[in-house]
Amino acid sequence: MSRMPLTEKKATTSPISTHTQRDERRRKLADVRQELVLDAARSVFFELGMEKTSIREIARRAGYTPGALYSYFPSKEHIYGALLGESLERLNTQVQLALEAAASPAERLRAGASAFFDFYRVNPHDLDLGFYLFQGMAPRGLTPELDVHLNTRLRDALLPCQAALQAMGLDEARATAEVTALFAHIVGLLVMSHTGRIRMFGQSSQELFSAYLAHLLKRAQGGKSA
Repeated sequence: MSRMPLTEKKATTSPISTHTQRDERRRKLADVRQELVLDAARSVFFELGMEKTSIREIARRAGYTPGALYSYFPSKEHIYGALLGESLERLNTQVQLALEAAASPAERLRAGASAFFDFYRVNPHDLDLGFYLFQGMAPRGLTPELDVHLNTRLRDALLPCQAALQAMGLDEARATAEVTALFAHIVGLLVMSHTGRIRMFGQSSQELFSAYLAHLLKRAQGGKSA
């Protein structure tokens, strides 16, 4: 008695699965294109500054038409905000990585503050970007909501230092004041360093920062600020 031949089952792909895969490919392609735009914008902002930068020039360097660029960003200010947001995410990542090996509050203060300082020391353009130095020290063109969000992410990178100071005995008000002073000291040193003004005094920004941090640790370990 002969057997009926077995028929092979063909693999079928769910319409939903195909749709999901297609959406994923489109999303990845959009991400790549957006990154190209941001890379082009970064180079234009650094070279020309905020005022002289145009959507047309960003589009030219990214290999797109200005019209195509508007499908990703409605204005150059939105591009600026996206670049600043990406910079602040990298800053926060560097701070968190530095904290991983820090156990005691003193170690966490030193690690967090040093990571913050080193990020902007090694990346001077991020300092320009982070403090609106391309546009006259003011966040012109950024919506209030975006400005608040970006300031919050900048503040997040300093919160581990404040938490460490409070763990070392400072109350919240004193810890906040010390972190504010630390922040101002770091920015001031780096602006002087990146502009070459610190050479007027024959000083090193890294040495001055290390000395300031040592004094801060000493004050905090005493449980009060001088």
